Amino acid sequence: MTFPRPALALALAPAAALLLSGCIARTAVGVVTAPVRVAGKAVDWTTTSQSEADEKRGRQMREREERLGKLDRAYQKHLRQCREGSDKACDQARDDYADIQSLSPGGAYRDR
Repeated sequence: MTFPRPALALALAPAAALLLSGCIARTAVGVVTAPVRVAGKAVDWTTTSQSEADEKRGRQMREREERLGKLDRAYQKHLRQCREGSDKACDQARDDYADIQSLSPGGAYRDR
């Protein structure tokens, strides 16, 4: 027995409707929730979590401390050379001291 094409379509239509209803519902939910998911991702990309901010602050503090350590060693070396009579070392020691002052919290720096 052969079905003419329109009859086959009518016979399969209820089955297709049942099978596709879940797919259509899933697609509709996906379309409706997509803007919310995209906005959520954008917020995640633009905001910094507290732990990320803490890590960044800690890294900045370590870098500043390293720079201060290098400047202090250079200052002590130039100061020693200045005391031995080098005018150039005296100028460098003053520059080192000014750099230390600019990096120190509150600008407080004490000679050893």
